[in-house]
This record gives sequence, structure tokens and C-alpha cells, in this order.
Amino acid sequence: MALRWENGSLVLLDQTKLPEEEVYLVCRDHRQVAAAIRRLAVRGAPAIGVAAAFGVVLGAQEILTRGGDLGAELPAVFQELRSTRPTAVNLFWALDRMARVWQDQSGKEPTAAVSALEAEASRLYREDAESNRRLGEFGAALFADGMNILTICNAGALATVAYGTALAVVRMAVAQGKKIAVTACETRPLLQGARLTTWELIREEIPVTLITDSMAGFVMQRGMIQAVITGADRVAANGDVVNKIGTYTLAVLAREHGLPFYVAAPFSTVDLTMAEGSLIPIEERAEDEVACWRGRRLAPAGVQVLNPAFDLTPARFVTALITDRGIVRNGEWEKLQQLA
Repeated sequence: MALRWENGSLVLLDQTKLPEEEVYLVCRDHRQVAAAIRRLAVRGAPAIGVAAAFGVVLGAQEILTRGGDLGAELPAVFQELRSTRPTAVNLFWALDRMARVWQDQSGKEPTAAVSALEAEASRLYREDAESNRRLGEFGAALFADGMNILTICNAGALATVAYGTALAVVRMAVAQGKKIAVTACETRPLLQGARLTTWELIREEIPVTLITDSMAGFVMQRGMIQAVITGADRVAANGDVVNKIGTYTLAVLAREHGLPFYVAAPFSTVDLTMAEGSLIPIEERAEDEVACWRGRRLAPAGVQVLNPAFDLTPARFVTALITDRGIVRNGEWEKLQQLA
């Protein structure tokens, strides 16, 4: 479990330590939550949204405990959490929901206001688990017995509250009795596929094979893959998808080899305020993530490094978007407005 609310604190599984160690962080204030999001101790669009919601609760609790002014100080808590990462829309969606609850509590007794915020964060937690289970049930119908599915990054339980997004589809297909195997791209530069996706699947005894990102074309060409499925950090109104860097490459390769390319995401990841994907901000992360590995320099000092965390896959490459409200197939993107 990536996160849980326990005794008034947010407990996070530190994903930077996996797979070698299972270390849990106990966050007792919103600054610790913000730091955990920034350094990817908690990651995955749905998970960081829920974590940020509980970060608001922790910030409000801290202000209340020391007798501060919630009305004057809570906006800074929201702002710090909003500034942690720019691309995944679930972060802003969750914080907007928390802000609406806070606005509804305007003028009410502070203790009641904090309780209302905690109730909303808990509601977001439950909703995420429920929505990802529904998403998995919708998507499982697309997978046939005996398929080998290629994925990138980690779109599993570690990226959400419970079931995952892309891996929720795999889990549900397996639960239905289908024999499904997964091929996981390592996902440079931080190896979320190698460290996290394989860790999850091995624990559940779902067959998984690890490959380097550059092997994706090879395994498709050899007929070893029957479909590709990824998660998403934000989906635009026209069906464009922003996801982990390397996703676009897989989509192009899938098209070349006649393979379906599926994207799985809860509807909270759909951003109808973005008409197209080119408008979505792409996070640029630290150079050392590419040039170094765990403190060891891999590239010569002074080399110029480009490190976008995400890329844009145009809607024309997406066979279908699997959401918790149903499946939207290529060319039916106006259905997103209807589902909203």
C-alpha cells in the first residue's frame, strides 16, 4: 500500500528505497508531504493527489494546534502543495476539491472545519480505490487469455491507493482466470518499471519479464507482445495523453507493429480545460537523475542534460482510453465531455 492515514499522520511507503528496502515515512506536517511528493517518495498521479489532500489536513491540524489563524495561513499550505509537481492533474484536482470544502466551512468553528477537511481527504482515498477497481473491470474485457502485455513506468498499486491503473486491468484479467504475462520496460532514468512494477507483479505471482526501454521495438518485432498498456498523468479533452517519458515511443512502435495501445486512467486524470496535449506543462527534472545513479557519476562533468519527466502521445495513436466511467475508443473523444 503506497499510503495510509493512521492516527492523524500520513504514512507513505518510500518508493525511492524499493525494491531493496520497505521503509515507511510518517508525515506529521504538510511540508513533509510536499517534500515526499517532490522527491518521488510518493508518486503516480492518483497517489500524489490523495497524499496532497491529506497534506492539507496536516497543515490545518498544525495551525489549529498552535492556535494560528486558519483563514490567514491555510492558503500558504495549499500553495506549497500545488507547487510540488506541475504535470499530473490529479494533484490540482484533489486540492481543488479540498479548497471547495474549506470554502464551504468559511465562518464555521475551526475544529469542525478541520474535521470536514479530513473527511474529504478520506473520501478521496476511498474513491480512488473504488474507481481504479472499476477501471480494471472495464479494461480486463480487452485482454484475451494468453496475452503478453507491454507497459512502462509503474501504473500499479504503488501509483494509487490500491489497485493501480494499467496494472489494475492486468490484475482483473488475471482474477477472471486469464493467463496474462507482463513485459516491463525499465523506465529510465529512475527505473520505476525495473524497481516498482516488477516488485508488485512478483509479489502477486503474475509473470513479468524486465527489458530495457530500447528493447521495446525488438520484442514487438519478434511477436512477443500482443498489446501495450500505460497509465497517464493527464489526458486532454481531445484524447492526447501525457505520461512517463518513453510512452510516445511505445505508441509509435505499437502502431508500426499493428498492436493496440491502451491508456488506463481514472476520470480524475482527464483535464477538459486542456483542449489539446501541447498545452500541458511538462516537468523538467534535475540533471543528476540522468547523469548520476545513487551518487555515482555516469556521464562526464559538464555534459548538457535534458530530463523531461513526461512526453505527449497524440490521440491518434491511442486505441482506447480506459476510465472508471467506461472505455473511450479512438475517434470518440467527444464522449469525454459526455462522461464528465
